[in-house]
Amino acid sequence: MEDRIILVDKPAGISSFGIVAKVRRELRDEFGHKVKVGHTGTLDPFATGLLILLSGKMTKKSNEFLKQDKVYEAEMKLGFVSTTGDPEGEVTEYLSQKNEPSLDEIKTCINSFIGEIDQTVPRFSAIKINGERAYKLARKGADFETPTRKVTIYEIEILDYFYPTLKIRCHVSSGTYIRTLAEDIGKKLGTGAYLTALRRTKIGDYHIEDAKKVML
Repeated sequence: MEDRIILVDKPAGISSFGIVAKVRRELRDEFGHKVKVGHTGTLDPFATGLLILLSGKMTKKSNEFLKQDKVYEAEMKLGFVSTTGDPEGEVTEYLSQKNEPSLDEIKTCINSFIGEIDQTVPRFSAIKINGERAYKLARKGADFETPTRKVTIYEIEILDYFYPTLKIRCHVSSGTYIRTLAEDIGKKLGTGAYLTALRRTKIGDYHIEDAKKVML
């Protein structure tokens, strides 16, 4: 059938739009004609994990998937910051860094983010500012402000901590930027932080275990 929900396990090093183009080519080869393919939410090129793509007439139902809650596994590095909040930016040492936080301090900090919080959209994001993508404006060095949104952090679980690396699993509402969450955790700890790895494992009721691997 041309009308499909396609679960993809996106590898690092390719954009979400690159995955859409690849799946579109595969469906064109399968059916012998062009098939419409769209995404229901992107991942940054460095990130991996679950993408939900829709093809054919299913693309009309994209709004049903956009507001789903999500689960991520994230790795961040304390003591440093990045201009983009992730490994794709310029990384520098956090100058006003405090001592290495204990595990108890990490837990207390993380727990303070549980619930509905205000989160500022990162400058390097796809949100449009006066009709232009924010990341394009940021690359030009333009002076602009991004909006603040209310998002919900349902749960944050510490998977591993050995300074300066902190690994967490977080269950969040749609629209939550994990890069910003990592930066905000670093600010509150007084160490600074940026995201070094990110993997999306669940969107609504859809799991990464059911996704198709993509060969680059």
